[in-house]
Formats: sequence, C-alpha cells, structure tokens
Amino acid sequence: MELGFASVVAPLLLQAGEQAPTIEEILIDLLPIALIAAAVGVFVAKVGRFPYTVALLMAGIGLSIVRYATDAFHVPFGLSHDLILLVLLPPLLFEGAATTDFERLRRNLGPVLALAVVGLLVSVALLGAAGVYAFGFPLLVSLLFAAMILPTDPVSVLALFKELGAPDRLAVLVEGESLVNDGVGVVLFSALLALVASDSSAEDLFTPSGMGGLLVDVVLVSIGGLVVGLVLGYAVYSVMYNLDDHMTEIVLTLILAYGSFLVAEHYLHVSGVIATVVAGLFIGNRGAEYAMSPRTKISVFNSLETLAFLVNTFIFLMIGLTTPINQVVQHGWLILVAIPLVLLARAAVVYPITAIANRVQEPTISRSYQHVMLWGGLHGSIPIALVLGLPATVESGGPFPFREELRAMVFGVAAFSLVVQGLSMERLLDGLGVITRSDAEELYELLVGRRRAVNAALDAAERLKRNGDLPREVYQDFTNEYEREQQELQETIASLLSKNPELRRERLLVGERQVLQQEKSAVLDAVRSGVITDDVGDRLMDEVDLKLDQVHSGESTVETGEEGFAEFWRTRAHEFGLDVEPEGETRLGD
Repeated sequence: MELGFASVVAPLLLQAGEQAPTIEEILIDLLPIALIAAAVGVFVAKVGRFPYTVALLMAGIGLSIVRYATDAFHVPFGLSHDLILLVLLPPLLFEGAATTDFERLRRNLGPVLALAVVGLLVSVALLGAAGVYAFGFPLLVSLLFAAMILPTDPVSVLALFKELGAPDRLAVLVEGESLVNDGVGVVLFSALLALVASDSSAEDLFTPSGMGGLLVDVVLVSIGGLVVGLVLGYAVYSVMYNLDDHMTEIVLTLILAYGSFLVAEHYLHVSGVIATVVAGLFIGNRGAEYAMSPRTKISVFNSLETLAFLVNTFIFLMIGLTTPINQVVQHGWLILVAIPLVLLARAAVVYPITAIANRVQEPTISRSYQHVMLWGGLHGSIPIALVLGLPATVESGGPFPFREELRAMVFGVAAFSLVVQGLSMERLLDGLGVITRSDAEELYELLVGRRRAVNAALDAAERLKRNGDLPREVYQDFTNEYEREQQELQETIASLLSKNPELRRERLLVGERQVLQQEKSAVLDAVRSGVITDDVGDRLMDEVDLKLDQVHSGESTVETGEEGFAEFWRTRAHEFGLDVEPEGETRLGD
C-alpha cells in the first residue's frame, strides 16, 4: 500500500478538524509537560553527571505508575507512530549526522556497515528463531518483534554519548551503526508487517523469491535513501554556497532536515532515515567547511542543538508517560525473557563481526570497546514508533496477532535499555578503563577556548578604538592586559603539547586536514573564476588529494623530514630554468 504525503497528513488534519483544539488548550496541555521537564533539569543540575534523557524517562514512568494506580494524572495527548517518525525523528537524525565527523566515520565505515547491515540481519534471524520457543509466537511474529527491537536507536545513543563524553572513535562506531541500521530495520519491519497483516505463513518468506525480494528491497530502499540525501543535500549546499545570510541558512537547514525525510519516505518510498542521515552528513561536513561563514556555522549548529534538545526532552518524557504500565505488568514474564535474549542476539554479532574487522583493518577495535558497543546498543524511540504503528486488525478483519504482547515487550525492553543500560554506561566505561577525556585534552580545550575569547576581545577593542568609542589611554591599558594573557596562553599551550606528544600529533593532523581543505577550496575558486585553467587546477587538486590521503592515514605532510612531496609548482619552475630546487621525493607518480 502506497503512503503518499496526502494519505499521511489527511487523517491527521481530519482528526484535528474533529477535535478542533484551540491554541489556548494546546498550550495548557503542554504546560505540565514543560514544568516536569524543567523540574527534571533542575534535579540533574543539582545531582551532577546524570543522563538528562534517562532522568526524563524515569520521571515519565513514575508519573505513568501514579496515573495507573490513582487515576490522578491524565496525559492530554500521547505519542503516535506518525508523530515520532514525521515530527520528532528528522531533526534528531539530522543533528546527530551533522555533528558527526565524516572523516572519522569514513575510517570506520567497514565495521559500521558490517554491524548495521549484516549484523542486524543475522541478529534478527537469531532472535526470531529463539522467540518461537521462548515467547510462543509464530515465526513471523517473532521475527517482527526482532526487527522492531534490535535496531539500535540513534536518538538514545547520541544523547547519552554526548552527555558522557565518550571517546571519539568509540562514539563514531556506536553512533554510526545506530544512524545506519535503522534504515535496514524499518525495511525489514515493513516487509514482515506486510506478511503478518496478510495472514501469510513463514514459508512465504523462506522461499528463494521471498528472501530475494526482501534483500532487493533492503538494497534498493537503502540506496534510494542515499541518493535522495545526496541530491537534496547538494541542492541546499549549492544555494548556501552563494548565500551569506545566517537566518536564511538556518531555515534552509531545517527544510532539508524535514524535506529529505518526507521526500524519501512518502514520495519516493525509500529510506527516509538514510536520506536524512546522508543529508545531515553532507551539510554538517562539506556544507560547514565550504558554504558557511563562521557566524552562520555557529548559528546553524546552535539552532540544531537547541531543536534536538527540545525534541529529546519531549520524546523521552512522553515515552515514560505513555508506557502501558498495566500491560507491562501483565506480560512481565515475556519482558524478563526478552531482555537477555535481545542482549544475547546482539552479542552474537558484535564480537564475531568486530573480530573479523580487526583482521582486515587498523586500528583494531579493542575488547573493552566491544563490550561498550554491546551494552551501548540502546533501544528507544524508533522501536516504540514502530510498535505504535501496528494495526489493530489484519487484512482479513481479524485482530492483529499478539499486538498487546508486542507492545508491552517493546516498551519493557526499551525501558530496561534506557534506564538500566543507560545509567550503568558511565560505570562500565570507568570499569573497563575507557577514558572519556584525558586531563590533558580537557586542559587543552580550556586553554584554546580562553585564547579564542582573548583574541576576540582584542579584535573588539581595536574596532572600538578605530570607531572612536574607546579612548586611546583606556585602549592601551586594555590591550596590555589582554596581550600579556595571550602570550601566557600561547606559552602554556606550547608547553602542554610538548609534554603530551600524542595530543600534539592529533591536533597537528586535525589542523593539517582543515588547512588542506581550505587549499582545495581555494583551487576550486580559482578554476571557477577563470584564474587558472581546468588542467592546471586538476593537477593542483591531485596534489592536495595526495596530501589529504596521507593525513587520513595518520601521517603528517608538514613535520620535518616527512613532507615527501615535490610540489607541482617547484617541479615546473625548476624545469623552466628558474632557481628553485624541488624538495622531497615526488609521489605524484605513485
């Protein structure tokens, strides 16, 4: 059944027209939610390092228990499948992808894709087969539950890892898998839901045509989402490239976040999750590098972060508030059986796949990281969105099989995942010796942040003096103080880097990559404006790409004795008879 935009929005508008809530009623309904969120925020601020999203979920579950026991607290509205997927999910996916470093993701793309695609398919099959005996479900219903619950939830993972400050590589591995595997999970869920709703048997799936059709659907829908994200991301990037208006660019970014999901999911029927993630990666990396001024970059990312915070606040609190406590209690034994089976199914793919990945690429994924990847595979908003989308009846008119049990199990496993696994994540990181951030890195960030503030203050003082708003005598006193601090900061940073060679090398490679990207941008601008011809531009671009490849592999091109490049201009000038000697050993012919 095709789901066009009209078919999704029309029922919502019809329902809104029938209920006709006023703006005043909507605000009154939202006010208790906002007050609860504010109270949780105050609690977290007082307690200290406590995951805000987990605290919201626990507060919601607590109120849900009170409501069930006393009938004293009523939620004016609840979560729905469309509300999560159409309204809440796109900005969270987009913000998570936009703040992901593409270069780090690219270096870990092998294990990320293996876990997100192969690992998910295998784990769904394992849990589905085990569920037939453990839950007493038919095979298709058991597979449907596995497809709903096993994809790790990027909303939950991103929120938690940001709060804990997980190491960059570990965060990329877990977050990257979470961002990718939901597209595959939704495709599997849709295919299995169609089979269950049509009263098909498991034999219909386990035929060459059934399995082939499922795999083709996964590939086509995933590639389709990738293409949509790239096309729409590039379209918005092209507009932003020739624009310097931070307010308009914020609007364009939000349009892209929602538009990529809607175009992919409801017009082209491909993966909206993957489209939104790809668009976010494109704008957050290439767009931020080439199409945004410093002011625009700050405005766009601050806006995305604020929107993601508000949406996270609402969605985690509402998950708790709408948890069907009576059903969870009634089917508690199923939940208690499902929790260890879900963890075992994930463990059965995490350890073997990372072991294989360690054989074919460097650096390897340590055993401690593997433990965190297992325990950090949280399940939250997306499984709940999928289970809320289960129809009440099948196509023949009969009740949907085990709908209440599935709903209770998904909510129960999600609650355990977010509360128990989420709350224990920091202790696990500490117990495994996984350092979230070293003291040297924290001090470096403090020093660099203060240096930026001092530089900005000096620039502002210079402008005020130039405009006549700051007397010369006051200006001199001001600059003497700040220039002294600036010099002390420079010396302290230099001393810190000399005593921490690993930190120095990491910052060198990061800075070198950024500088080379600017070189590449300057060459493109020169070709575009006709300053140099295409063939010369291509040769210069090849040279920059060679240096970038070396930096991506962890080797510097600027450290003494490691350049290894005879730059194109040096070689040509020497051949022309000018007194310029080529330096280093050429690699342009490699």
